[in-house]
Amino acid sequence: MKNKVFLTFVLILLITFISIIIDLPKNYRLGPISSPNLNISLGNLKIQRDFSTKFGLDLKGGSHLVLEADMDTIQNEDRESALVSATHVIERRVNLFGVSEPLVQSSVVDNSYRIIVELPGISDINSALSLIGTTAQLSFKEIIVDQNNASESAILDTSLTGASLKRSQVVFDPNTGRPQVGISFNDEGSKMFEEITARNVGKAVAIFLDNSLVSAPVVNEPITGGNAVISGDFTIDQAKELSSQLNAGALPVPVSVVGQTNIGPTLGEQSIKKSVIAGLIGLSLVVFFMLGNYGKYGIVATFALAIYTLVSIAIYKLIPITLTLPGIAGFILSIGMAVDSNILIFERIKEEKRDGRPTGLAMELGFGRAWDSIRDANITTLLTAFILFNPFDWKFLITSGSIRGFATTLALGIFVGLFTGIVVTRTLMRMFFR
Repeated sequence: MKNKVFLTFVLILLITFISIIIDLPKNYRLGPISSPNLNISLGNLKIQRDFSTKFGLDLKGGSHLVLEADMDTIQNEDRESALVSATHVIERRVNLFGVSEPLVQSSVVDNSYRIIVELPGISDINSALSLIGTTAQLSFKEIIVDQNNASESAILDTSLTGASLKRSQVVFDPNTGRPQVGISFNDEGSKMFEEITARNVGKAVAIFLDNSLVSAPVVNEPITGGNAVISGDFTIDQAKELSSQLNAGALPVPVSVVGQTNIGPTLGEQSIKKSVIAGLIGLSLVVFFMLGNYGKYGIVATFALAIYTLVSIAIYKLIPITLTLPGIAGFILSIGMAVDSNILIFERIKEEKRDGRPTGLAMELGFGRAWDSIRDANITTLLTAFILFNPFDWKFLITSGSIRGFATTLALGIFVGLFTGIVVTRTLMRMFFR
């Protein structure tokens, strides 16, 4: 039992140390310790992360775009569904672009069908606009060469298009190492692709993107399995952008930018500092209450609360999560839930000791018998967070990005609070108060 408690204590110290390293501000150095940048390279797999804190549009600023959907060719009864479909496509494209907590919503006023897009912290707005507005129509065509005159050729359309695409990803040529775009088709597309390559052995099959020729590889043998590669003089960024466009799908209606505003922070750095000061004052009052009411147990709760804060911020940077005002509110609320767990445990321990049980037994019984109340309270809060996040996009619930940010930080805080309230507090008490 002692060995298990000691190993758990060492694991808690390790998690705390890693969290402190991740939580260090960007480009910050404390002696030999500095804020890390994740840089992993395994062959063609490269992962890079700078662990910087990301703020939302209300704290950091960003870009506000208004897009107008052209409904001239759409029947009146189909226009709303076309707008909803275009909104979903643009939202997928924004997510593929790497924007955290974007806001994409539609608006219909008279005969004006618009899509409002908010991109927090975006500096390269031209790349975002290009990705949002590009249709990315993929098509495959056969090249028929005149046997009598090799210079004469014809291009025939096929029924294989991007509609049969299952997914796309960036791959690398094993011979040259240059980036390519690998594509795979669904069952119907795989069958059509096999038929096209079977009748064009020794010939070129042209791959077009938005009616522009991307590549025309020569077919050496029929290709089965529904996998192909789009090769070209791509950079890595170009290959990623093309893959994102293909995965996102084509827009059902043309859109144009009718409004673009670069928004500065509504609160600014000064307001963020004031919010931090207010949070520290609130935490100080909580610590004062815990120390005054529970004595040495309050010291343990204070350390557990500090570990909770460090681990939560580290998780926000690892995912990463964009912090907005609603998100910060969810984090602060989850702190209250974490403190509430400690209060339930300590009150239960006090009751067991009043009944004459020794400290060690009172501690074990206190944790065990307080668990039911802690579990029920946290499950109820998690259900609330699930409803607010609305992962299934139920129409009768709000799908605001700000509300989802609040629900995300609240839910993560509940899980971290359970870890610190049950594992951390219990281990510290077993180590020092036996």
